[in-house]
Amino acid sequence: MTEKQRKILVTSALPYANGPIHLGHLVEYIQTDIWVRFQNQRGNNCTYVCADDAHGTPIMLKADQMGISPQQLIDQVSEEHQRDFAGFMVGFDNYYSTHSEENKAFSSLVYTRLRDAGHIARKTITQAYDPEKKCSCRTVS
Repeated sequence: MTEKQRKILVTSALPYANGPIHLGHLVEYIQTDIWVRFQNQRGNNCTYVCADDAHGTPIMLKADQMGISPQQLIDQVSEEHQRDFAGFMVGFDNYYSTHSEENKAFSSLVYTRLRDAGHIARKTITQAYDPEKKCSCRTVS
């Protein structure tokens, strides 16, 4: 019996771009890499993609603590993550960043389509504001 080739897209939980990869991350990526390789050996077209999650308050706070810009932290952590993955021979077909221009464009496209189809609700909320940082970010002591 001949099986039809499957097209499979696989990802893992995105590591946050505010610190190094830890053992818990590596276990998931190594297991996923093994499964992707197995699928490809079976003749399937299995693509493994992942990215650094490069948005959020923890990145801003960590960068501020280090005295660098959030973009500098994102770039530094991305290099470290990719070096660690290569050291453990985790083979992504594409490793990127949620901070990319492509992600901005596609996120905007998805949002716009959902909004235009009436699937987005708007409401006013109260949120804390940090006057020193001039943002509605969470401060950690």
